[in-house]
Amino acid sequence: MISHRSPHAVVAGAGGFLGRALVHDLRDRGYAVVEVGRQGPDVAWSEGPEALRRVVDGAELLINLAGKNVGCRYTEANRDEILRSRVATTRALHDAVATSANPPRLWLNASTATIYRYALDRPQNEDDGELGAGFSVDVARSWEHELFAGDLPGTRRVALRMAIVLGGPASDMLARVARLGVGGPQLDGRWFQHGRYRGIGDRPTGGPVPEHRSRGRQKFSWVHVEDVVRAVQFLEEHDELAGPVNVAAPHPSDNRTLMADLRRAVGTRVGVPAPRWLLEPAMWALRNESELLLKSRWVLPRRLLDAGFTFRWPDLASAVDDVVS
Repeated sequence: MISHRSPHAVVAGAGGFLGRALVHDLRDRGYAVVEVGRQGPDVAWSEGPEALRRVVDGAELLINLAGKNVGCRYTEANRDEILRSRVATTRALHDAVATSANPPRLWLNASTATIYRYALDRPQNEDDGELGAGFSVDVARSWEHELFAGDLPGTRRVALRMAIVLGGPASDMLARVARLGVGGPQLDGRWFQHGRYRGIGDRPTGGPVPEHRSRGRQKFSWVHVEDVVRAVQFLEEHDELAGPVNVAAPHPSDNRTLMADLRRAVGTRVGVPAPRWLLEPAMWALRNESELLLKSRWVLPRRLLDAGFTFRWPDLASAVDDVVS
């Protein structure tokens, strides 16, 4: 039961490592937390609109992280589910908020910094960043469209455009690669054309598989999981922040530096480079996509910095040391 003497928060998709970190922090700060997921534990999506409305009504805070994990191959079935799971859950929560007598004061919805284009020329921020094209971008566009649709006058809405979060599955996978001695830079280049990265949704964008010659200098935007948790608390306290907010460390790095930091952190001197002809079969074996490593993500958190947020982990080397240890 929810105590009426404590503020309550609703967290959808709390089963992942980021969701667990946020739920732990919210409870430490005195929130009564209701978790929504495929099987609960408090409310299941299958229980329908009335169950969602019941838990959303009167909440101070709503956080939605729901969606199929993108750490997979972009098969037709996975592509469809990645999009559907984000759009459908966000739409269901939107309906619950819109029909609540006492809607949440703040709704934070997950999004991704991958929404921006491949960038080697300049960083991308919320004000003058350019959106990209293709599957991952179209998913993010559709996701944010559902969040910001219509008028919800009592609820401030924020799309958390998160960079790759260190402290979870992505950094764990990269650390394993470094330990195996194949943690050199990942080098883009030519590869067979395929349709897994093509656009999706009502207005699909993008064309053939992109090819770049970044020589391992593709930008790597990242954020420590602790700073994601701290940014959520900061956003609660700053009513002037609404719309898209980049949640990324202020000092982006690049792929070569990332892999060097990982090799140092795990104590491996050798790091064999991975040109694309070698990387693609490896990612197939890992049941993942090379986009994770080859896309140049150069994202800056302008709105957080302008509002006075201070990152506890601004530099990649110390963040890597922390999450690897």
